[in-house]
Amino acid sequence: MTAPTSPAAPAPAPVTKLPSALRDRAVWIFDLDNTLYPASCNLFAQVDLRINEFIAAHFNIGMDEARVRQKQFFRDYGTTLRGLMSEHDVDPVAYMDYVHDIDVAGVQPSALLADALDRLPGRKIIYTNGSVRHAENVAGRLGIIDRFEAVFDITAAGYVPKPDPRPYATLVERHGVDPADACMVEDIARNLAPAHALGMTTVWVRGEQEYEKAGVGAGVHIDHTVDDLPSWLAAVAGA
Repeated sequence: MTAPTSPAAPAPAPVTKLPSALRDRAVWIFDLDNTLYPASCNLFAQVDLRINEFIAAHFNIGMDEARVRQKQFFRDYGTTLRGLMSEHDVDPVAYMDYVHDIDVAGVQPSALLADALDRLPGRKIIYTNGSVRHAENVAGRLGIIDRFEAVFDITAAGYVPKPDPRPYATLVERHGVDPADACMVEDIARNLAPAHALGMTTVWVRGEQEYEKAGVGAGVHIDHTVDDLPSWLAAVAGA
């Protein structure tokens, strides 16, 4: 008698082997944090601390309770800011100015990334749930801010965070993007689903945190998976 078999595990997201066809995409859209720089820089540890400090001060509570509230806002709304705005009418500018006032010295300039961006002929846009100030600070430290024609930040998105599809549509309209000729790069897998639905090619920079991996199992909205973005982009640009 044949032994029963267990259900097949979900197929893993595909790993890019031959990226040359992507070189001539008209538009490249890049997430910022843990995408244009490696997660090992751990900038989010600073941001996370400042978020909790902001919440503790705003509600006059201890840091432990602030952390509980922060995680609940993130689960319920996608970003802490969205929860604070929706439930407590918090000023988003004051919030972002505080939480993004961080030391980016741990981010090392990447000559390989800068060169790859130079050699990719398409337009480049940063799309972040953070602020323009944060994007300019980090991308400036990386030495690549001048490679991007625009930063589409949470303010431009009407404070509606990824992966809500509405700001993706706004970005496409505002910047004249043809989704069929665009490529989006992200470290949070679920944030690629709206881009894929619009017709963009999608690239997941593999992350190890649960929130980064959520949605990977189905894999249908991820066209390429990479571990080292600068090296992968260099391969694309050099094809």
